Amino acid sequence: MNIAIFTDLYLEVAGGIPSSIKAQKTELKKRGHKVTVFCPGETCDDEDVVLVPTSFLKVSGAPMGKSPEKIVAYIMEQFPIFSQFDIVHVHYEAEVSIAGGILARKFKIPLVQTMHGREDMAIAINVPHPFKTLAAAVLAKAHSWYVPRKVTVKKDNQLAPTLARAKMWTLMVNQANTADMVLTPSWHFAKKLKKYGVTRPIEVVSNGVADALAERDWPVRELKSGETLNLIWNSRVSREKRIMPFLEALKLADIPVSLNVYGGGNQVEKAKRYLERHGLTESVTLHGQVPHEQIMDAMDEQHLSVTVSYGFDTQGLTLLEAEVTGLPVFFCDPDMKEIVPASGSVCAKDPSAQAMARELRVLYSHPERIKKMSLAMMKHRKEVLQSVQIEKLLKVYEELLQKPKK
Repeated sequence: MNIAIFTDLYLEVAGGIPSSIKAQKTELKKRGHKVTVFCPGETCDDEDVVLVPTSFLKVSGAPMGKSPEKIVAYIMEQFPIFSQFDIVHVHYEAEVSIAGGILARKFKIPLVQTMHGREDMAIAINVPHPFKTLAAAVLAKAHSWYVPRKVTVKKDNQLAPTLARAKMWTLMVNQANTADMVLTPSWHFAKKLKKYGVTRPIEVVSNGVADALAERDWPVRELKSGETLNLIWNSRVSREKRIMPFLEALKLADIPVSLNVYGGGNQVEKAKRYLERHGLTESVTLHGQVPHEQIMDAMDEQHLSVTVSYGFDTQGLTLLEAEVTGLPVFFCDPDMKEIVPASGSVCAKDPSAQAMARELRVLYSHPERIKKMSLAMMKHRKEVLQSVQIEKLLKVYEELLQKPKK
C-alpha cells in the first residue's frame, strides 16, 4: 500500500502521539508498505517526510501549518498525481489534518481519522478563564470554513457543560464525520464520540510501543519494607497532566519517595517554586526534556510510573511503555482501567491530591504489591506492541480498499 499520513504534530515536539506515529511508520515500512508523512516543520532529513507550508507561529514549541488551502496547493505541486496514494490517514483536527481530508475527498481516497483525545478539555484546562469561549469560538469557526457542519453540539450537564466545550465537541464530531473510518485508542472515548453525534464507523486501535523495547531484559520491580519508593513521571509538566496536584499528594503522603520528572511544559517554573517552598527538592528532581533512551534507562530503577491526567480520554505512551517494561502504574482516571491491567496498577478513588496521597500511603505500607504488579504487567506486555496494533490498522486499511469508491 501507498499510505499518506497527515499530522499537525510530528517534528520538534516530544509526545506520545508523534512517537506513536513514528512507530507506526517504522512498522508499516518494515512490512513493505510505502509511507509518506505530511507535517509542519522547518527542516527534516527523513526522505519519507514532506514539510508543508509552515507558519512562523509555534504552540508550546511545536510548528504550525499554514492555512489548509495553502497546504493543499503546495502538495498538489509536489504530488500532481495525488491519486497514487491508496489511503489517507489523518491524526488531528488542525490545518494539516484538514488538508489531508480535503485531498482524500477530492481524489476519492479512503480517509481514516484517528481521534487521539479531548480538545474540549484542552481548552477548559489550558486557556485562561475569560478567554475560553473566545478561543473555542475562533477555533470552531476557522474549522467550519473547511469542514461541513452537519452536527451542532449543545451545552449539557455532562461532557459539554460550557459553551466553549460544546463548540469543541462540535469541532471534533464534524471532523470525525468526514472520515470513512474513525479510530480511537479506547472504547470509552468511542462511546463519547458516538454520544455527541459521530455517525461514522469507529474501531479501536491502540497506540503502540516499538517491539524493540520489549526485547530488553527488564527487571521485576521489588520494594523492600522501609525502602524509598522510586517514582517516574514521563509526561509533560503541564496543567492537563496535573503535575501540581501530584506534587501536593507527595507532600500529604509524607512517605520516603524519590520522584524523577522527565519532560517540559507550562508548569515547570511553578513546580520548581512549589518544591522549594515545601522542602521537596531532595525528593523530586526535574530533569527537563531528555532523549527517550535516557528515560528508558531510568525506568530500570523505578517502582512505579505516574500518570494522573483526568478526563482527557487519551492513551498516553507512558502507560504503554510502563506495561512493556514491567513497571506498575499509578493513575486516577477510572477510564484508564480499560487500558491498564488492574492487577498491574493502582487507581486513586478520585483525582484529588488527598485521594492520591491516601493511595500512596496504602501502597507503601504493603510493599509486596510492587512485585505482584510488576509480574502482572510483564504478563500483558505483548498486547501493546506496535506489531500487534499494526495488524489491526492494516485490517482497517484493507477493508476500506475493498469498498467501492463513491
